[in-house]
Amino acid sequence: MGVYQEQAKVFKALCDPKRLAILEQLRSGEKCACVLQEPLDLTQSGLSYHMKILCDSGIVTSRQEGKWTHYQLSPSGRDYAVDLLKKLTTPNAEKERDCSSCAQ
Repeated sequence: MGVYQEQAKVFKALCDPKRLAILEQLRSGEKCACVLQEPLDLTQSGLSYHMKILCDSGIVTSRQEGKWTHYQLSPSGRDYAVDLLKKLTTPNAEKERDCSSCAQ
């Protein structure tokens, strides 16, 4: 079940409107937490909550500069998310079993 929990982090990161708005802001480049916080009308703890989920998913990375945290999109995290979605939604080439083999 561990691999599924790791994969679920990607989808959890993408299933909230505030986190999608944060990702949209980060598309233009690295941003300080204070810059992200204001337009979303989030408290510092609210932003921190959302950023932890985004960073845990690997889609966003962070770095400390003094007392400020700066966030940016992760190209490798994006590629992982895209590949994961493709993998999970592409049918397998081999059939495991069809319904005709089920006991009635």
